[in-house]
Amino acid sequence: MDIDARTSKLSDPLETLLGYQLRRASNVMMADLGSRLQTIELRPVEASILTLIDANPGCTQSDLGRSLGIQRANMVPLMLGLTKAGLVDRAPVGGRSQALRLTRSGMERVEMVHAIIGAHEARFLRLFAPELREAALDVLRSIRQEGEGAPRQDNPELPIGD
Repeated sequence: MDIDARTSKLSDPLETLLGYQLRRASNVMMADLGSRLQTIELRPVEASILTLIDANPGCTQSDLGRSLGIQRANMVPLMLGLTKAGLVDRAPVGGRSQALRLTRSGMERVEMVHAIIGAHEARFLRLFAPELREAALDVLRSIRQEGEGAPRQDNPELPIGD
């Protein structure tokens, strides 16, 4: 038996694991989004930052880092790149904090981001029955909150990890 025939018939106990399926699905979705965003010379993390600044003009770099779960040391080069690209402006607000706003180019780019993300989301949301879409998002939010140590929504009396 050649190696291709053997590997194509492997039993895969991973197929029944939630975490495995989430990781594989996330990889597929992020690859699709990354490919789409390349057309406007952005990466998913940069598109996320622009989207949040658009929704929260005047926010700070620290606000963005907390919201996206990005450490300060990693936010610095991301913001520097977006500023150098002419997409984000900074204005002092007190102390060392700076308010962030999109430039005109940033506003144009974020409109493209919204269109790209809309098409990307539609591609995958069509796989869910309309009545299941919000439930699926709720479950994913619960998983994320569980991992981030947020208070449990299901039964707060249960210890984390059970």
